[in-house]
This record gives sequence, C-alpha cells and structure tokens, in this order.
Amino acid sequence: MLNPTDPLVAALLDQVTAPGFAFVEGEGMRDLLVSVGELSDWDQFAASWQHLGPDPYLAAKGRFRRRRHATFAASVDGTVTLEPHQPHFQSLQYNALQGDIQRWFEPMESSVATGSTMRTILHFCHAFFARLAPEVARWHVEAHQFRIEASTDAAGEPTPEGSHRDGVDYVMVLLVNRQNIASGTTTIHSPDGKLLGDFTLTHPLDAALIYDHSVYHGVTPVLPLDPSRPACRDVLVVTFKAAASAG
Repeated sequence: MLNPTDPLVAALLDQVTAPGFAFVEGEGMRDLLVSVGELSDWDQFAASWQHLGPDPYLAAKGRFRRRRHATFAASVDGTVTLEPHQPHFQSLQYNALQGDIQRWFEPMESSVATGSTMRTILHFCHAFFARLAPEVARWHVEAHQFRIEASTDAAGEPTPEGSHRDGVDYVMVLLVNRQNIASGTTTIHSPDGKLLGDFTLTHPLDAALIYDHSVYHGVTPVLPLDPSRPACRDVLVVTFKAAASAG
C-alpha cells in the first residue's frame, strides 16, 4: 500500500501539485512500485519492446517509431481492469500533428497488459494520482509502449509534436531501456513557454510524474552514440483522465 507519509511520496505529491511535475530516479521508483506490488516479470516486460509494431501515422509523415497501446478502467475501490481494445484519440488542441483522428495501434500483448509489472505500475499510478484527485470515482487509463529508433540519417523524435499537453489529468513516463543513444532530455514548460525544469531519463525505472493541466512537456531528439550499432529509447507512458470527461 502506498504510504502518503513516506518522505519521498509526500515530496512527490507536493511537486506534482506545484509546480506540476516531478522526476523520480529509478532506485526510488523501484521502492515505490514494490510497495504496492511485484515486478517479478520485469525481464519479460522489458523484452516485449522488441515486438512493437510501427506507428503508421508517423511513418506516413516521414517519421518513425514503434508502439503498442492498451486501455484500462480504474475504480475508486482500487480495481484496475483491462478494457476492450480501442483507438487513441486526441483533439487538435492537444496534438496539432495528429489530432482529431482515431488512431488504431497494435494492442499491447495480453501477457504484458495483465502481467505483474504492468499491474504494479497501474496500481501505483492509481494510488498516487487518487491522492491528488480523491473526488474522482473512475478513471480512463491508457498505456502506451513507445520505442524511438535513431540513426545517423535521422534523429529519433520522442515528441514530434513538440512541447505539448496530452489532454488528460495526469501522466507517468517510465524509462524501460535506452540503448546507444545521446540526449532525449525531458523539458517541462509553463503554458507561457517558460522552462521550469529538465532532466534525462537514463536508467531503467527513471520516471516523470506530470500534472497535465499545469505544464507542457517534451523530449529532445535522440541520436546514436555509435552509428554502427542499433540505437533506441524505450518508454512506457501511462495517462489518467477522470472518466466523466474521457473523450
């Protein structure tokens, strides 16, 4: 069970409330996760990024990344349930590059979506974000597996839409792996464009927790350190939105 009086938890709750974001190093994030569940299938979970499908919507615009997607419902009693596969939708207000279209991605593999690591991540997010919004009875939850690949010919673009909001309430970005890449710095901005902070997710389980109503976020392009070797950045993005306002 997540302990709100734990110094790290209390500090993160304060930071996500204001200024609207927090960076958590992997060691601390691991401790938080295992306080609510198990990571017993972490190796299989991380290996599943080898099996992501291409993002056809970006490929059509000359950009390339791989992804899978799953949708869940989280109830006030702490239950998190996998929902039938459905499209991802953002309005043009939040995604000028790909807004106002239903985007169908390959579904997250069942063994990943229902495995212990994913369940633990979702239960942590639910417990943490519910502390910030106790009035929400039900959440619409989406989980996105992203692999950004880079080469000497083309930098990988984790956020090709630039600094943005996701159009949800809360966001968690969790690093799963980075291989042979430089940069990929997360930047956090106020709505008027002022830089509030920046950090780089470098080690597995390094994480960012974001209050989407308060701040914009983006990630700088990634480049290979060694041009002769594969280069990629693997992250899991989890978003929580009050179900009453889910689009």
